[in-house]
Amino acid sequence: MIVWVNGAFGSGKTTLVDELRLRWPEALVYDPEMIGYVLREIVEVPTGDFQDLRLWRREVASLAVGLVEEYHRPVLVPMTLIEPAYAGEIFSALKDAGIDVHHFFLKVSREVLEKRIDGRSFTPDNPEQDERVRRWCKGRIEACMTAADALPIGTVVLDGELSPQELADQVLVRVRAGRSSGT
Repeated sequence: MIVWVNGAFGSGKTTLVDELRLRWPEALVYDPEMIGYVLREIVEVPTGDFQDLRLWRREVASLAVGLVEEYHRPVLVPMTLIEPAYAGEIFSALKDAGIDVHHFFLKVSREVLEKRIDGRSFTPDNPEQDERVRRWCKGRIEACMTAADALPIGTVVLDGELSPQELADQVLVRVRAGRSSGT
């Protein structure tokens, strides 16, 4: 089983996954961003967004399938994935492999997203890079907010302004209900 936590940058995906991991110790945490970082070291990313690389999408799905099949443990995935075609590509590959995917989207107001992004340090040793990353994240807010209206069928939209504990309660209730109903 995969629990994919989606949402804008600053929506609380990683914080929620950290809370879920505390309550679900057997779960593995898989951040597809790491695949993007590796690919950036190997090939050029013409658009600047590694999600635009077909290889990134294929490898994200492949590694997720491998983690579930090899370790027989739930996998928690904190990853912004807002391009409908890309989500369809990845989620279809997971479904074709017979893996249950619970997809959650954290919806957060623009003001809160901006405040959270401003409060983060991405590269503490490099203030200029830190500011570039903040600008990039803020530049994606509109696309992320628009994506909330075109999410894959079955996506559960959660109020990302709730506490991580409240969100984890909601996710675990839905995941357990899905398991007991055979999905």
